[in-house]
Amino acid sequence: MTAPSGYVPALGYHWLTALYDPVVALTTREQTFKTALVRQAQLKAGEQVLDLGCGSGTLALMLLNAAPGVEVTGADGDPAMLAQARAKAAARGCKLTLDQARAQQLPYADAHFDVVTSSLFFHHLDRAGKHAALKEALRVLKPRGRLHVADWGRAANPVMRLAFHGIQLLDGYVTTADNVAGRLPQLIAEAGFAGVEETTRYATLFGTLSLHRAHKPG
Repeated sequence: MTAPSGYVPALGYHWLTALYDPVVALTTREQTFKTALVRQAQLKAGEQVLDLGCGSGTLALMLLNAAPGVEVTGADGDPAMLAQARAKAAARGCKLTLDQARAQQLPYADAHFDVVTSSLFFHHLDRAGKHAALKEALRVLKPRGRLHVADWGRAANPVMRLAFHGIQLLDGYVTTADNVAGRLPQLIAEAGFAGVEETTRYATLFGTLSLHRAHKPG
């Protein structure tokens, strides 16, 4: 949950920031899909990971425990969400780097990270924002670096499509249109990634949630 350039505000964003963690846990099967995303990333000892649009830091903290010596950086445009992430990390005694940054203009060197992850972030961006953020993710990844994304995907059936209107009311019909149409894999490929695939789908109270993976050409 962030408010970077390219985000189109809709109903409820400001109050949802304060309630983000309990709402996500209640409605998205968060523990299930984030555990699957961490497992899918197959982190190796000592790898550098960027969690793009890290929000309150739940996924970033899970990534820290995925392999010995993993270094995780969380980037988000929302200072309120970063404050929550810092509080979580401090409470757990975890070393987590957290930066306020726009996804479309990341403050990191080329080819710096082994892995980029993202969870429930891209549906906050309009299409131009998605393109720019994916291009930046590609830039900061090392050759053969991996991208792992969890976000809303093509509705699996009419019930899931109806459920997704709740997300669209909160986050905007413009920003979420590509997600529910199943275009996120296409946008990832257009940014220059290879091996793009949807790996898993989950039915949730708010619609179909999809996991994707891809890599930067070597």
